[in-house]
Amino acid sequence: MNELDVVGVRVEMPTNQPIVLLREVGGDRYLPIWIGPGEATAIAFAQQGMTPARPLTHDLFKDVLEAVGQELTAVRIVDLREGVFYAELVFASGVEVSARPSDAIALALRTGTPIYGSDDVLDDAGIAIPDEQEDEVEKFREFLDQISPEDFGSSSQ
Repeated sequence: MNELDVVGVRVEMPTNQPIVLLREVGGDRYLPIWIGPGEATAIAFAQQGMTPARPLTHDLFKDVLEAVGQELTAVRIVDLREGVFYAELVFASGVEVSARPSDAIALALRTGTPIYGSDDVLDDAGIAIPDEQEDEVEKFREFLDQISPEDFGSSSQ
């Protein structure tokens, strides 16, 4: 397992499909995962430290975990089958729960939980960006600084 950082979310044109971009800590691979607009909003809210007037689903799940005394210790992106990514939520009690990566990432950002990607997933879907292309990544980061969760459409959650 390799630790991953969330670079951010963006909308892929011309399909208007949101993606979340993860970066391998201590490596040069990036992992793009196509997600839904609701999850894109949830991830962007968490990254920007925005708190909605009423809790979104991921905020509610975080509050429930705290209320029942459960600690989320890791999020793992464990598989890629037929173009679909699979993740697991790992709790301090040893319990593991299957989850969509977008939901798991949104929850991890809210709880400060580390995110990991399996070697197989990174080998299959990771994109190596050498140092000379880092300026492109920096442009992407600048783009992320310019967008807001509202750019992903309304969320009815």
